[in-house]
Amino acid sequence: MPNREERRARARRERRSGSPRSSAPVAPRGSGRVNEYDLQERSRRLAEGSAGPWVPSASDSEQWEDEPPTASHRSAAWWARVVCWSLIALSAVAFLVAMWLPSHPLWLLIVVAVAFAIGILSLFFVSRDPSSNPRLDDNGTAV
Repeated sequence: MPNREERRARARRERRSGSPRSSAPVAPRGSGRVNEYDLQERSRRLAEGSAGPWVPSASDSEQWEDEPPTASHRSAAWWARVVCWSLIALSAVAFLVAMWLPSHPLWLLIVVAVAFAIGILSLFFVSRDPSSNPRLDDNGTAV
């Protein structure tokens, strides 16, 4: 699916050239005429067994797992990511606390800064491959 910029550029080109998107004229809503395309789409949906009007969905049913993993089914990589994010959050809170202390030793700020840097750098090692993310489409857009 092209992104928004490409769709808008294509719409501008079609407006300039004066050529409509489809060759068949579409009757405005409420004009009393039957739209052949809508009839064909409705017939196709009924044949597939989906009742009611079409509503967009952001995912395919084959992509998603049947049930979310529980705490006992989590992988070691998932726990490593939790530890990394916890280290980042704790070091950020420790830095805010140390910033408001009237007198703080220099070694305390260095330890907090190193802990934060280790947490950020370790995310590069424990992060998942972006191509295995089920919440991204083929173009890398979040769905």
